Amino acid sequence: MPIIPSIESIAECLAQAANSGSEEAQERALQSLSSLTKVSTENRNLLAHTHGAIPTILSLSSSSSSSSVHLQILSLSILLNLSLNPNLKRTLATTTNIQYLNSIILSPASLHSSKLAASLVCSLAMLDKNKAVFGVAGTVQVIVKALSNAASSAAHHLLSSLFELSQFHGNCTLAVWAGAVPVLLGILEDPDEEEDLSGSCLSVLSLLSRYEQGMQEIQAADGVVELLVDALKRRCMVSRENAAEILVRLFEEDEKCMRDAVGKHDFSSLTADLSIRGSAKAREKAAVLTTMIMDFNLDYY
Repeated sequence: MPIIPSIESIAECLAQAANSGSEEAQERALQSLSSLTKVSTENRNLLAHTHGAIPTILSLSSSSSSSSVHLQILSLSILLNLSLNPNLKRTLATTTNIQYLNSIILSPASLHSSKLAASLVCSLAMLDKNKAVFGVAGTVQVIVKALSNAASSAAHHLLSSLFELSQFHGNCTLAVWAGAVPVLLGILEDPDEEEDLSGSCLSVLSLLSRYEQGMQEIQAADGVVELLVDALKRRCMVSRENAAEILVRLFEEDEKCMRDAVGKHDFSSLTADLSIRGSAKAREKAAVLTTMIMDFNLDYY
């Protein structure tokens, strides 16, 4: 059972962390706070309700000292730990904090900082009331911009954040306006992209396709049908489920898209395979696709 520290010991760690005269003491203090908040809900609540704790941690994460990268990583780790408590998600999602996270995502001190900032956004956005707050603060646009040139390891975290934010309708609109569809399709076109990265991209695209503006952007993209049919071949079931779901919506909107898909020699076999060996969601979508293809063929011939 984890030991719950006293208020005095927490305050002492904070005082040491705020002591700009000793970088080593700052790092040790932040490391202690990171370890304490990692293991216990009670420790997270204790730190969060200690006077001046969060402003102190934020100020240290933006330090200009020679060890600023380490301080930033440790500070973000503490904030991410605090965000695991549902009662602290609203407290941490202030406009000031969100703008700070936006700045790190756009200009990270390190790849690790970028991952932590994106993960913190995702964690805070799990509270539905925070989703609109992030949208107002411009985080959706920031993530789309960062995704356009992100390293693949950071892209995983950014996509998770975008997926969580896009559960809110208004944020889907912001994502489309920010150019999310071509950015996501560009990631899918990358031959070196990882399987789970593809799944994350298609999960976000599926959310965007539920709304008229998102569907129009997807429908207008060159080669989108080929990309989605190729996604049906992947090992990642999330990719296959979401590709099938988007194809259903495309077929409902545009007969040309269905004609393009039917023209692929392996499309029918892919949907048949998915209807047998796919997940429950994939089998459901494959059955709809099969019915749509049969109706199309009857009408066409």
